Amino acid sequence: MATIYIDDKPFEVPEGKNLLETCLNLKEDLPYFCWHPAMGSVGACRQCAVTVYKDENDKVGRLMMSCMEPVRDGMRLSIKNQQAKDFRNNVIGWLMTNHPHDCAVCDEGGSCHLQDMTVMTGHTYRKYSFDKKTYRNQYLGPFLNHEMNRCIQCYRCVRYYKDYAGGKDLDVFGAHNHLYFGRAEEGVLESEFSGNLAEVCPTGVFTDKTLKQHYTRKWDLTTAPSVCHHCSLGCNTIAGERYGTLRNITTRYNGEVNGYFLCDRGRFGYEFVNSAARIRKPLVRSQLPEATTKEHALQEAAGMISKGRVIGIGSPRASVESNFVLKTLVGEDNFYLGVSEPDHDLVEFNLRVLRETKAHILSLREVEKCDAVLILGEDLTNTAPMLALAVRQSVRQQPLEEVAALKIPLWQDAAARELIQDKKGPLYIATFNPTKLDEVATEIFNATPAEIARLGFAIANKITGQPSEVNDLGKAEEDLAAQIAEALLLAKRPAIISGTHGGRESIIKAAANIANALHDKGKEAGIMLTAPECNSMGLDMLGSHRLESAFAVMEHGEADTVIILENDLYRRACSDEVNKFFEQCKNVIVLDHLHTPTTERANVLLSAGTFAESDGTLVNNEGRAQRFYQVYPTSEDLQESWRWLMQLGAAIEHKQMLGWSTFDDILPAIVVAHPELKGIERVTPSADFRIAGQKIPRETHRFSGRTSMNAGMNVSEPKPQEDPDSPLTFTMEGYRGQAPSSIIPFFWSPGWNSQQAINKYQEEIGGPLHGGDPGIRMIEKTEQSIGTHFSEAPEHFQPLADHLFMVPVYHTFGSEELSAQAPAIAQLTPEPYLILNVTDALELKLEEGQHLTFKIGELMYHLPIKISMTITRGTAGLPVGLPGVPFAELPGWAILNKDLIWKQKPQAIS
Repeated sequence: MATIYIDDKPFEVPEGKNLLETCLNLKEDLPYFCWHPAMGSVGACRQCAVTVYKDENDKVGRLMMSCMEPVRDGMRLSIKNQQAKDFRNNVIGWLMTNHPHDCAVCDEGGSCHLQDMTVMTGHTYRKYSFDKKTYRNQYLGPFLNHEMNRCIQCYRCVRYYKDYAGGKDLDVFGAHNHLYFGRAEEGVLESEFSGNLAEVCPTGVFTDKTLKQHYTRKWDLTTAPSVCHHCSLGCNTIAGERYGTLRNITTRYNGEVNGYFLCDRGRFGYEFVNSAARIRKPLVRSQLPEATTKEHALQEAAGMISKGRVIGIGSPRASVESNFVLKTLVGEDNFYLGVSEPDHDLVEFNLRVLRETKAHILSLREVEKCDAVLILGEDLTNTAPMLALAVRQSVRQQPLEEVAALKIPLWQDAAARELIQDKKGPLYIATFNPTKLDEVATEIFNATPAEIARLGFAIANKITGQPSEVNDLGKAEEDLAAQIAEALLLAKRPAIISGTHGGRESIIKAAANIANALHDKGKEAGIMLTAPECNSMGLDMLGSHRLESAFAVMEHGEADTVIILENDLYRRACSDEVNKFFEQCKNVIVLDHLHTPTTERANVLLSAGTFAESDGTLVNNEGRAQRFYQVYPTSEDLQESWRWLMQLGAAIEHKQMLGWSTFDDILPAIVVAHPELKGIERVTPSADFRIAGQKIPRETHRFSGRTSMNAGMNVSEPKPQEDPDSPLTFTMEGYRGQAPSSIIPFFWSPGWNSQQAINKYQEEIGGPLHGGDPGIRMIEKTEQSIGTHFSEAPEHFQPLADHLFMVPVYHTFGSEELSAQAPAIAQLTPEPYLILNVTDALELKLEEGQHLTFKIGELMYHLPIKISMTITRGTAGLPVGLPGVPFAELPGWAILNKDLIWKQKPQAIS
């Protein structure tokens, strides 16, 4: 620790940090622009000037940029010194020389870091009275609006986009004070993390284009803490609403998960909430829609479940609470996990590995600090984008050791990058196809699932020194396995990343063997396994029967009624099987929020709330339970799935559900029924939590227009709707201080209206929030962490004549069910296709774009081909989840009938 003096007040602070970060940690208001806690310092804006003195006798001092100056014991500085204040005031004047001063019409107005810093420096009137430089704005795609005239040349955008996120199509052009930040030619930004520019930019150069369509000032949004529903990582978000529509998603900082950033799917996928395909009131098939009321629907559904056996089908995109209440309603023997056969097996195996592994279960933030990474079977950019962003940071860890050895602080970003240049730490990727991470990889191995698993088993054997379990490994693979094993053993904190998207248990087994072997060698090894959907792990922890068993129950006439929870079964099994299942059901009750092929088969359709209209808990891929909150009040026709199910339980007088009426009633029952979920009741404070006798407001103290919002219906302001399920209010009234980290509805502090206010909520800059980051781990090392060694490496892949082995291909935009319904995401969703090896294409006499017809099971596919030089011969890549690509259990074999090969798109096939 060091003692420094700020305006003659002593402070004990850690050594090694820069002065700006230290002052912010001490809650001092010191303006800045170019510095960012995730990206370090470059000293580009000159805004954070302070006066530094030689000693206590020095009365003059000298100006220094605090972001570039390390803390030293005995240092004396002044923030309030007039010389420093005048300099900071002048800097704002220089930066604002060409700024258009269009705050009244700027999308960033009211949440603008430039506005905050301008006020903080005391700059009130502009002195520049000549013509300003103007620029032509670019089209950058459906996510971001570009207004270059507002730029203050802080360089944050290119530093984030190029240096941090690895993008290549955004740069700075020009010199001196005539700079242009954009693309060489306008067009869609290629990075899956481009949306973070809207938060990284301190002005309104890059703004959220989806918000612009229904713009609302930040202070007029009703907001609540939420969790992203678009992959398994559980990134924390803040959802904002106005006039009954969801308007935007912004980052909710979590030091253990997503930190300061989100991927574009998580940021812009929210628009499905406002979709025209929403189910906004309950429907009964036998009644006209306008005649159906909530009471009618409940009465009809209760009548169905009162007669005969009822089964329930859960969902990996529904909350733990909704799945549990359904399981309670129908009984444990009648509850079925609504996932495909492969997903069921793989998620169950994931859970087993995480419970038994000796290796540390990595958080997303911990992956960034790992100094060697092996990825088996996962295209992370498309299956878990924020994990790919974390891996991009991990490859810098070994080169940064050279920086530290030369006594250069790691926050000296420009110096650090100048020193390490293009050096990268060890990153090895074994996948079916090329990935975007390949550009930073040490070695790439594109092969079939079997060959990837065999390589993984060989690596584990090289680490342990045991005889190889893999027979007939080729020399190239043998050498690669030895190279990877050596790199992992030389690392201090190696990470093994795998998951369910590889489609084979053997790949996960290999990953587990490697992680456990490294742990046995004394390494701080970590493992991370991805899962298919946002609550796949939570659903599996509840446990139950397979979806195929539900099909069998109906086929044998053993049940009459099925309740389907937030699930489109046509995405879980072959359409012929699902059609047969529905034909055998006497009654179908569906709870969902979007119309799907499954909702079309419902006799009773109950309108479920989305994440923005519901409370619930999700368990992410690492076993971290996190809660999302209802953002805004809705009509009684639209409510949480668990609330619909509780009301059904009350209607039939279900004994176990007597007395259940609120969210907090469910949590103790979950813990009793499933002790492995103990702690879920402590994820967030209970509904009766108060600070100084007050709840936490979802609206800011500047929220405007409340009394006139509904004046078209009623000129008298109605009583605000109460929230019985949380310690949050739907109003602007309530406690104005900092709330516990898990229920922070927005980041704001006096003088800090932009997202930079996060600094005021952290224990230290870039560290955990006050009181700890949100979420509780449901899986931790215990005596059962035995580090099971898995054997049975698969045999070599062998192509089959007239067959293709189909491997799954995922897309950031389009593969995930909910975000695919967002208009902005839909613009970037690719058309259906099939990836084919170049040699296979030549044998089939097919050219790029021509159609191949093939059969998986009983289903025929007709897709245009993309020719690949890297995909293994005898295999093909089939996109998962894209519109027009029916469900298939992948990986799996497809039959090629030479008589069914079309070179042009077929008109119709029976």
